[in-house]
Amino acid sequence: MSAALTSVPRSSFIFVSQHSPASKTFSPALQPRQGPLHSVDMSSNQSHASRLISHLLLLVVTFGTVAPVNNAARLQQTPRQRTVTTAPRSTAPAPTPKPTPQTPQTQTPTTQAPAQQTSTPTSTQTGAPLTPKPTTLTTPVAPVTNPASNGVSTPTAQPVAAPQTLEELRARIQERFAQPPFAASHLAAKIVSLDTGRTLFEQNASKWLQPASNMKLYTVAAALDRLSPDYRFTTSVYALARPDAAGTVRGDLIVYGRGDPTFAIRFTGGTTDYYQAIDELAARVVTAGVRRVEGDLIGDESYFAGGPLAPGWEWDDLQWYYGAEVSALSVNDNAVDIVVKPGLRAGDPCGITVGPLTPFVTIVDRTVTGPHGSPRQLSINRPLGSNVIEVGGSMPLDAAQFTASVAVTRPAMLFAAMLRTALERQGVKITGPTRTIDARARAAAPLPIGSLVEVANRQSPPLGVIAAQILKPSQNLYTELVLRALGKMAGSDPTLASDEAGIEAVRIFLTGAGIDPNSVVMIDGSGLSRGNLVTAEATLGLLTFMSRHRYANAFRDALPIAGVDGTLRTRMRNTTAAGNARAKTGTLSTSTTLSGYVTSAAGERLAFSLMVNNPPRETDPRAAFTDAITVLLASFAGRS
Repeated sequence: MSAALTSVPRSSFIFVSQHSPASKTFSPALQPRQGPLHSVDMSSNQSHASRLISHLLLLVVTFGTVAPVNNAARLQQTPRQRTVTTAPRSTAPAPTPKPTPQTPQTQTPTTQAPAQQTSTPTSTQTGAPLTPKPTTLTTPVAPVTNPASNGVSTPTAQPVAAPQTLEELRARIQERFAQPPFAASHLAAKIVSLDTGRTLFEQNASKWLQPASNMKLYTVAAALDRLSPDYRFTTSVYALARPDAAGTVRGDLIVYGRGDPTFAIRFTGGTTDYYQAIDELAARVVTAGVRRVEGDLIGDESYFAGGPLAPGWEWDDLQWYYGAEVSALSVNDNAVDIVVKPGLRAGDPCGITVGPLTPFVTIVDRTVTGPHGSPRQLSINRPLGSNVIEVGGSMPLDAAQFTASVAVTRPAMLFAAMLRTALERQGVKITGPTRTIDARARAAAPLPIGSLVEVANRQSPPLGVIAAQILKPSQNLYTELVLRALGKMAGSDPTLASDEAGIEAVRIFLTGAGIDPNSVVMIDGSGLSRGNLVTAEATLGLLTFMSRHRYANAFRDALPIAGVDGTLRTRMRNTTAAGNARAKTGTLSTSTTLSGYVTSAAGERLAFSLMVNNPPRETDPRAAFTDAITVLLASFAGRS
């Protein structure tokens, strides 16, 4: 097991410009997290600004550097990579919390990596934040025509003549490999019949390529196998003793997290009530008779050992929700939604609201409302290690609201702060401060769960439900939480950090599935790390194994459906693959992948893994390669 990579994260800054009030600007990094059925899976790279054009499907013209967007266990150590996931919340309207114009607290942003949470409620940080060059995005080439896709449209594959024979199918796929724009790229594919076991096509299938968010297939498959689709996360509230007759708990009240990702609006049935799950847990505490706590409220995140960030995550991912810190106490995707609206008159500050409304985050408003028709130029900057978010720039009077989802540091404190608010709203008085404690602090004084009283608990929906909320929107944080839970429950070495133990559990699972674990290099569970490497052969083996697994339906049902939902919602519409292909997307500036299942026109069940590394800047690798081949497979009239 290789040692964890280290990094020195810096602040991230994005600059958005809109020159026409009649058009909209799409910035992937500044989109809200939306519901599981309407989402995209994309990325970009500061050193490849023009590459963003194809990744945003010609919706955005880019100048200068570009902020990242989109989405594996340290089986081996490899170079870094960046994946980013965009999982928009289109099933719920934009958040409408009360405005919270605030002034900076005494806390000073830091340039160091986000610190482990400590037992103190606040900390003073020093050092000047680093600010990279701003990113400028201009208006889209064309207006958004599909609001349900959150303004992201993927070109629909054009109708093609159906291959009639296996030889014709192979020739047509080979044509895709031979396209001149891909001459400098690395391409791989393997396609197998699940009915006959025969290989229809393979090329470069044993070569390592970056999988992007295809890495999530490995994490989810191993978790379903080891934990089962019925596994539920439990969050417990402990005390030294039950409340007395007056409802008083004498001593601290401890909320102990085990990695539940479902304290989030993605699981609230389409509402924007950020407190719904927290209120549910608080209500159970009140039902247990608690009216007063003579002690502290402690957010205990010590269940997971290891740092909050996986090796290889890049600093400019970490401001946004897709690069959020991992904690056993996670809430609302460990991010806040920032909504910016123009003021009432030109020259007024813009209106800024935060969801959830919490004093844990400080907003510094440096915005101004511009006249009608003026450009929209907004910047959002959260120095790493700080929860002070600076919003600057201008917004014209006639502009629509703008929403960004910004990650927070020390998310366990956000959880504890929200729980305290929820308890106080329900009449519980807490005399002590709110603080958090992590695994490092617990090493010297482990939590004596056996001698504590569980006052209340909340269980998550089953893992089968969570798996769909991982794979369909390609959600990074949830994957990382599942990987660490897998490490705790099925890891073979208790001395490993939780993510390393999860990676080891994946290795054991792959060996049992007949897949050479040396063909998979996992650095994290989600694919956000640039160091992940897999072969198309390994992914095809995983898909084949899971197609006959006892939990095959749960795995298959969690995958995005072409033209229907998740990151494939806008892709391959009006083709034979629409409503047919179920596959996991993966998109990086350096990698585009698509792996899953499709049924041919002759009714043959096929599994496929399609990979592009270092795709051309001027050609969309999805329309020209991954989606095009998937449509060929769906229309194939012959048999293997």
